[in-house]
Amino acid sequence: YKFFGFALAVLVVVDLFVIFGYAPTDADQGLVQKIFYWHVASAFVALSSFFLAVIFSALYLIKKKVNFDLWAMSLVEISFVFCSIVLLTGPIWAKPMWGVWWTWEPRLTSTLFLWLILMSYFILRGSFTDPNKKRTYCSALTIFGFLDIPIIVFAVKLWRGAHPIVLNKKSNLPPEMWFTFFFTIITVFLLAAFLAVTRVRLEKKIMQERGVL
Repeated sequence: YKFFGFALAVLVVVDLFVIFGYAPTDADQGLVQKIFYWHVASAFVALSSFFLAVIFSALYLIKKKVNFDLWAMSLVEISFVFCSIVLLTGPIWAKPMWGVWWTWEPRLTSTLFLWLILMSYFILRGSFTDPNKKRTYCSALTIFGFLDIPIIVFAVKLWRGAHPIVLNKKSNLPPEMWFTFFFTIITVFLLAAFLAVTRVRLEKKIMQERGVL
């Protein structure tokens, strides 16, 4: 486990080297385009983590097993972290391209709404002293929040917002950029998986020390 954590840290460093040292600089956007790699990868992880959190939340409501709730909570936290990365890197990329830090276009607005749902999850979780009620209501909120995911995914096509469709059949990225993109995707997903497992292990240890697991 510790070796995997060390290897993952090395992988993140290698990924940064690949982004800034191997991938070519975009001729039109310049250096700021390199935000693309972590921005898109973080978006994928945020949505995927939330989707898995929905599954574990549903399993908890059906089976009432604490372990399902722990995984749901962990994945919501992971989704929150990477959704925050998306919302932080997005404006940095948008400013040189659009001339403004933020515009209320559909995909950005729906992503912000997801971030607020994730934030409300933590507020709700801290509002109950009864663990069963806490887990039940948080699971219900997670499932309800999933309604925002299709809006985020299809926002650009449905409302033709300013947000670009970064990857499609017409994408004309050079091989070096494609390699960097997929390398970053793998790196970020492995990082998210490691953080999720670490969070569950930590929460189980805390619960065992308190005698509630």
